[in-house]
Amino acid sequence: MARNAAHAHGPSTLTVKGRDIRLRTIGFVVLAAVAIWFIAANTGSVTVTLWVSDVTLPMWGILTVTLLVGALLGLIIAWRRARR
Repeated sequence: MARNAAHAHGPSTLTVKGRDIRLRTIGFVVLAAVAIWFIAANTGSVTVTLWVSDVTLPMWGILTVTLLVGALLGLIIAWRRARR
C-alpha cells in the first residue's frame, strides 16, 4: 500500500518482471523500433537537390541523417527549456 502511495505523483509506470518501467521509455522504444524498421525498409536510391547540385543517395542514408538531426534539435530544445 505504501509503495503505491509513493508513486501517486511520480511518472506513469508499468511493472514488467518486477521492474517499474516508465511509459515514456516504452513509447521511446516503440518509436525507435518503428523508425529503424522504416529506414531499413527504404533501400532505394533517390535524387536530392541541395541548393545548387543534385545528389543521388540511398534513401536509408537520407532518413538516418534526418532522424539524427531531428533528435539533435529535440535535445537542444529540451536542454534550453531545462535551463530556464
